[in-house]
Amino acid sequence: MKVSVSQSEVPAVDADLLVIGLCDGEELQPELADARGGADAKGDFKKLTMIHPESPARVLVVGLGKRDELDAERARVAAALAAKEAAKFEATSLAWLAPEGGDDALVEGLVTGTILGAYRFDRFKSKDPDSPSSPALDSLTLLAPESAAAAAETARVCAEAQNRARDLQGLPSNIATPSYLAERAAEIAASHGALSLEVFGREEIVAKKMGGLVAVSQGSAEEPKLITLRYGGGGSGKTLGLVGKGVTFDTGGISLKPSAGMPDMKMDMSGAAAVLETVGAIAELGLEIDLVAVIPSTENMPSGTAIKPGDIITQYNGKTVEVNNTDAEGRLILADALAYAIEQGADRVVDIATLTGAVMIALGSTYAAVISNDDELAGEVEQVGSETGELVWRLPLHPEYKALTKGTVADLTNAAAKRKAGTIYAASFLEEFVDDTPWAHIDIAGTAWDVGRPYTGSAASGYGVRLLTALARELAG
Repeated sequence: MKVSVSQSEVPAVDADLLVIGLCDGEELQPELADARGGADAKGDFKKLTMIHPESPARVLVVGLGKRDELDAERARVAAALAAKEAAKFEATSLAWLAPEGGDDALVEGLVTGTILGAYRFDRFKSKDPDSPSSPALDSLTLLAPESAAAAAETARVCAEAQNRARDLQGLPSNIATPSYLAERAAEIAASHGALSLEVFGREEIVAKKMGGLVAVSQGSAEEPKLITLRYGGGGSGKTLGLVGKGVTFDTGGISLKPSAGMPDMKMDMSGAAAVLETVGAIAELGLEIDLVAVIPSTENMPSGTAIKPGDIITQYNGKTVEVNNTDAEGRLILADALAYAIEQGADRVVDIATLTGAVMIALGSTYAAVISNDDELAGEVEQVGSETGELVWRLPLHPEYKALTKGTVADLTNAAAKRKAGTIYAASFLEEFVDDTPWAHIDIAGTAWDVGRPYTGSAASGYGVRLLTALARELAG
């Protein structure tokens, strides 16, 4: 979407729809208040009122609620509602009159909400040549000071990257295979000179002795991939590692999942989608940071060659694991990838994964869980989560949880005998593969899909792209 900032006056706006945000208790400009429908405009949060002045021809007033409660999140919601209203009128261009006194956070909210709210995933719907589809919203003009341009551009880059992650999430697994993710990584790497790519197939993964990725992938005919993207942005800071779970379809393996929710298991690569598109956004923004991103990708299938409950594997760092539940596969492939990312130079590492159903019980779809061995890194993740609206809630680590991960005849077990603290247990397992490196684990099983906010809807959310990009911006320099 083309995003621009203009200092034009309202009557001179050239857009299919002009949107004006109105706070509770405040009034429209007289020429708008006196127009047809103007008397109905109110500032109640999320109230929409269409008015019809002489120029411009169509104006939508969006209620923003109380002025002292107006923040970036409310701006995102208001902008998404406006974008959806614009679609009803087949508008292709939209202008937003930014609230007076708005800061960069509100600018980010308006741009992000518009781009995410206008998102469509309709590539698999057949097109009737005699009934053309409605046009998409393709331009946004912010009526704001020139100083808002930088914040608007950053928001555009991040929101469009998030929509690309949503595209990946929405693809069926017969298209979005591990090889497809590797091809997308190649596209990203080819677009930016500061990026390089390395992809391992099954033979290299076996040779590297990445036992977790080997074990999970051995039941599938699809070739597994270990995708490594490196970004050299320079700067004086430490190298950031990002690891994203890339299970392109998860049946549960021999520990088969119930059939009712299985179609949605195409989204078990949401962490991989977030990391891929975050890398692209970081490169497009030219952030001064060095980055290594590792994505272990495979299907988890039942077959005559699949790993079985009770099997013992050896992970990349040499630790042995009793695989007591083949549906606890994400931690096995992440364990190899975390150890590899640190070996490749990551001084601090964040992994993001649709890892446990338990996190949905604990936090629903409002917060992702963050679990970390480092207070400073966890605090930075929490801060940028609050700023972006991709919220996280920190859960604790404790030696008693660690005890649950201990194996009977191997070093570790991937599924504890006692059903306790499932989300924390999985993170405690992963901690075994980072040693003393500052690390944060983000469990997005509840926030990757069906979040229900106006700007993410009920399908793929692209959660994590804006959070991780904001974290990289915070750490850059």
